[in-house]
Amino acid sequence: MYRIKQNRQSGMTLVELIVAIAIMSILATAVLPITRTVIKRERERELRAALWQMRDAIDRYKDTADRGAIQVKLGSEGYPPDLETLVKGVDIGGKKLRFLRSIPMDPMTHSKEWGLRSMQDDPTSDSWGGQSVFDVYTKSQGTALDGTKYSDW
Repeated sequence: MYRIKQNRQSGMTLVELIVAIAIMSILATAVLPITRTVIKRERERELRAALWQMRDAIDRYKDTADRGAIQVKLGSEGYPPDLETLVKGVDIGGKKLRFLRSIPMDPMTHSKEWGLRSMQDDPTSDSWGGQSVFDVYTKSQGTALDGTKYSDW
């Protein structure tokens, strides 16, 4: 008796391949919105950290000025004249005291330009009077995941 060899090849048929691709594309479209949300949440976390870092440096500068260790301009209320002063530092007894390593990058606008407010400015104003830096905010007009504007943070 002769045995007939059957040449079976393992693999996928065209229908199986189309079904597999369809399932993968459905999964990919489901993951896309989740990925966007994760990226946005991470940028918001970076924004909070950058704002906290700069506000903390402003507060430490103010505390140092209130103790009389820094000579400040009249009308500045003891706040720094600009963010660059926090990076360059001030001389105290022959030593340089720095409050920030560098001005952080705004993760929303991808620049190092921040909105500034002084004590004399209106809290809702987006223009800086230039007297001193009381507060910082992002110049982004975007809305956060919780519905608030980034510039209000």
